[in-house]
Amino acid sequence: MENKQKSKIVIVGGGSAGWMSAAAFSHILPSEQYAISLVESDSIGTVSVGEATIPAILEFNQMLGINEAEFLAFTHGSFKLGIEFHDWYKKGHQYMHPFGPYGVPMQGIPFHHYWLKDKLRGKEQPLSDYCLEYRAALHNKFCHPQPQSRSALANIKYAYHFDAIKYAEYLSAFSMQRGVNKIKGDIKKVHQQTNSEDIKAVELADGSYIDGDIFIDCSGFKGLLIAQTLKVGFEDWREYLPCDSAIAQPSESLAEIKPYTISTAHDCGWQWQIPLQHRMGNGFVFSSEFLSKEVAINRLAKRLPSKALADARQLKWINGKRKQAWKNNCIAIGLSAGFIEPLESTGLQLIQSAIMRLLSLFPSGRCEPANINTYNRYTDDELWRIRDFIILHYKATERDDSEFWRYCRNMQIPDSLQDKIELYQASGRLFRENNELFNEISWFSVMNGQGLIPRAYHPLANHLEESHRQQNLSHIAGAMREAEQHMPNHKVYLQQYCKVKI
Repeated sequence: MENKQKSKIVIVGGGSAGWMSAAAFSHILPSEQYAISLVESDSIGTVSVGEATIPAILEFNQMLGINEAEFLAFTHGSFKLGIEFHDWYKKGHQYMHPFGPYGVPMQGIPFHHYWLKDKLRGKEQPLSDYCLEYRAALHNKFCHPQPQSRSALANIKYAYHFDAIKYAEYLSAFSMQRGVNKIKGDIKKVHQQTNSEDIKAVELADGSYIDGDIFIDCSGFKGLLIAQTLKVGFEDWREYLPCDSAIAQPSESLAEIKPYTISTAHDCGWQWQIPLQHRMGNGFVFSSEFLSKEVAINRLAKRLPSKALADARQLKWINGKRKQAWKNNCIAIGLSAGFIEPLESTGLQLIQSAIMRLLSLFPSGRCEPANINTYNRYTDDELWRIRDFIILHYKATERDDSEFWRYCRNMQIPDSLQDKIELYQASGRLFRENNELFNEISWFSVMNGQGLIPRAYHPLANHLEESHRQQNLSHIAGAMREAEQHMPNHKVYLQQYCKVKI
C-alpha cells in the first residue's frame, strides 16, 4: 500500500540528462513520498560532446554533496578557468573568455570602462593583466580559492573538463544508492490517459509496463515523449547557427594539461581541444551545408594534437528548442528540450538549470497550468539569451575567407542581440537581462575579443583623476601578477589532489 501512495516519477533515458535528473530528484525529494524509476535504453544515443563545463556545475555537485576530488578522479577530470578562442575575429588573433572578473569596479563604474579609456586612446593594455583566471590559464596554473587570503586568490572562479560518460556513470551509482530503480529496455509504446493527453505509462519490448504520474523525457533528439507522443513542435535556429555536425575523436594526453578549453575557428566552423588527465578530447564542428563529413574527418585527423586513441565518430544536431519543454505531465530535459552547439560549454548547464527550475515548480498533485507556463517562459528566455551569446561569436568577425564566414557576417540576427551590440558600440555599456546565464563580464570578453570597439566609454570614468586611474590599474595588475605567482602548476596540482588511479 505504501508504494502505491507514492508519486511515481519515470525518467526516460539515461546519459547526462537522465542521471543528473535522477541524482537531484533522489537527493532532494522525500523517498517516502516519491518513487523514481529510470528507463535506460541502448537505442537512445548520447551526444557526449560536453566534456567542458562552466562554473555553475560546482553548485550542482555541492548540492548533491559530491566529493570533488573523488568525482574528478573517477571522471579523469581537470580544472577549467575559461575558453581561449583562436582565429575567430580574424586569422592569427586570439583572446580568452575567462570565468573571473577583470579588475574591480571603481566609483560604481564597471572596470572595463576604465580600461576602454586607454584602448580608445590607442594605449591598450593586455586584459590578462587584470584577471587572475586569465593570467593563471596562460601560465598553466591552478589552485582552489583561498577564502582566508586577502588577495585575488580568495575568489577564483573555475569549472571542469571531464568525461561526460563517466560522469553519468558516477551519478548512476549515486542515484541507485538513493533508491532510484534502473530499468534496462527499449520502449515499444507510450500509453496516454483515455480522457486527456497525459502520459500514463511506457511499455517495453519485453512487455514490461511502467506507469507513472510525472514523466521526464531525457530521450535525446528523438524526443520520444515530448515530440513523438505529445507532438510538441521545434523552433529551428539554423538560420543563425548553421553548424549542425561534429566529428569527435580522442587522442593521447599531452605533456602539459592546460586549465582551459581551446576553440579554433576554421573555414566552415571550429575545432575544440579539451584536456583531461588521461587523454585529449577533440572535435571538429562544422556546417554540413558548407562541408562534407568525409572532408571534416580528414581535416580533424590532420589537426589532432597527438596520436588518435579511437576512430572518429560523427554527431549531428539542429540548433533550436522545443516550443514547450513542459506539456501535460511530461517535462523534457536535455537534448529533448533543445540544443545549442557546444561552443560555450552550455550543454550540462541547461540540464542543471532545467532540473532546478522544475524542483522550484514541482507539482504537488496535478500539473497546474500556471506552473507549466512559468516553467516554459523561463526556459524559453534562458535559451534565447544563450542563443544570442553564441551567435555573437559568428556575427562579429572580420573573416571573409570562405562562403561560411561570409554567410555568418551578413546574416540577419535577432533584434535582442542587435540591440545589445548597438548599445555596446555606442557607449561600452552592457546590461544583464533577467539574470541571464552569461553576465556583463562574459559579454565584454567576447565583444571585445571579436573586435567590437565602442565609440565611447562611461562618462563617469573621467571623474576619477587620471593619475589615480593609472595608479589603480597598475595596482590591480600587480596584485594579479603576485597572486598568479603563488599558484602551482595545473598538472602538478591535479596529481596531488585527484590523480586518476589506473
